[in-house]
Amino acid sequence: MRATETEGAAAPGEADGSIRVRRALISVSDKTGVATGGTASALREGGIEVIDVAELTGSPEILDGRVKTLHPRLHAALLAVRDDPGHAATLAAEGIEPFDLVCVNLYPFEQTVAGAEVAEDEAIENIDVGGPTMIRAAAKNHAYAAVVVKPESYDAVLEELRASDAQLSTGTREALAADAFAYTARYDTAIARWFAERGEDFPPLYVRAFEKVVDLPYGENPHQRAAYYQQVGARMHVLSMVKQHHGKQISFNNLLDLDAARAIVREFEIPACAIVKHNNPCGGAVAADARQAYEAAFACDPLSAFGGVIALNRRVDKALAEKLHEQFIEVLFAPGYDDEALAILTQKQNIRILEDNERRLPLVGEPEVKQVTGGLLVQDRDTERDDREAMEVVTERKPSDKEWQDLLFAWRVSRHVKSNAIVLSRDLATIGIGAGQMSRVDSVRLAIEKFRGESLQGSVMASDAFFPFADGPELAIEAGVTAIVQPGGSVRDDDVVVAADKAGIAMVFTRRRHFRH
Repeated sequence: MRATETEGAAAPGEADGSIRVRRALISVSDKTGVATGGTASALREGGIEVIDVAELTGSPEILDGRVKTLHPRLHAALLAVRDDPGHAATLAAEGIEPFDLVCVNLYPFEQTVAGAEVAEDEAIENIDVGGPTMIRAAAKNHAYAAVVVKPESYDAVLEELRASDAQLSTGTREALAADAFAYTARYDTAIARWFAERGEDFPPLYVRAFEKVVDLPYGENPHQRAAYYQQVGARMHVLSMVKQHHGKQISFNNLLDLDAARAIVREFEIPACAIVKHNNPCGGAVAADARQAYEAAFACDPLSAFGGVIALNRRVDKALAEKLHEQFIEVLFAPGYDDEALAILTQKQNIRILEDNERRLPLVGEPEVKQVTGGLLVQDRDTERDDREAMEVVTERKPSDKEWQDLLFAWRVSRHVKSNAIVLSRDLATIGIGAGQMSRVDSVRLAIEKFRGESLQGSVMASDAFFPFADGPELAIEAGVTAIVQPGGSVRDDDVVVAADKAGIAMVFTRRRHFRH
């Protein structure tokens, strides 16, 4: 930690509100843009007078460095109102010279606690006390001093100092003060969150910080402004480690649909494809390779797939690219592309081609948050995977092995469909999806209408919640469905099971619903 001085008289303020920087306080943990291994020597070689803060305060560091800047002489130099006669008299009487610029950043708490096995005492020692105090003091007093907290700001500040005879404008100081308060707020949020997550799952104060990643061209509609923010401290986010190869800037709606599509293909280890439109899947499949998975997913609802977001969990080769090139695609997302594939796909100007290099997964315990007017709804994420062993066959006929495979596939997909959700599947691919209807029987009817083939015979159906009446299953049975998976739990479960037994189909209860609003 160093105090530095340059020649020239201190100026409490120019006519336009600018201040002349003559004396600076430097205390940085992040050495980016600052000489390391001898900062004081480098400054002295540049003709700048340097003194240690201990010399300034007249007090040595104590308690193993826990106390070094918490001193009245230092904070008087940061907080004095220069044109207040009383403050000026106090500074003169105490022999204190004010600081015009403060360059401080903090102990790396976020990076420290990001480690999976960080020890408690290590985390505690990385809670900075003196740093935030100096930053807040200088930011509060930005009328007379500038505070710089990010290495990304160094070049712009230095450029203004060089261009204006070592002066910084009022506008610059205000912007730097805003950055400083946001910086300490983020720091305190990270600490508060760390403590909260060690205790209550739903603490009395829910604190999170979000950092802007990119301004978006518009929101859900062209007249709405929008930006994308990532959650500070999150292990990964929807655009982390994502490379854009081609196409227009990604939009607000693209991001919503991309997040939904990624969640679906993340369900499967084998090659999978999901096509999402308006935050609902209009097709999904798993297969022996990515091309077959795409073809099966697309066949579910080609009309709705027009202009959709397509996510794959396998690399795109030339053969798959040729099939994809036949369609209009808003966003294509995959873990890699062969050069020949990119050459084909980039022939269309507007397709957004994204490459997924993210190998981390979201934290299982990270809650899901939905914003409502003036508040947040916070809940556990619906990440439970219902195993076959936990399900109950409630009909006389049991599902065949093939039906079981399709039931489990459809059940996984149904968790990603807006409720009321109905998924028809056959051969590990969706063949009809009914989403977001106000009545469950209407969702069944819609899913059947979406089917493009000649017969639904041998298909299975998944419902994200119980059937309140037998009409939904009866409609599906009439269309050719031979097995149904649903949570059960209706007061009319017996009527529903009787209808299934009467038709000779299999029905499985999961005992767990998966609403998605």
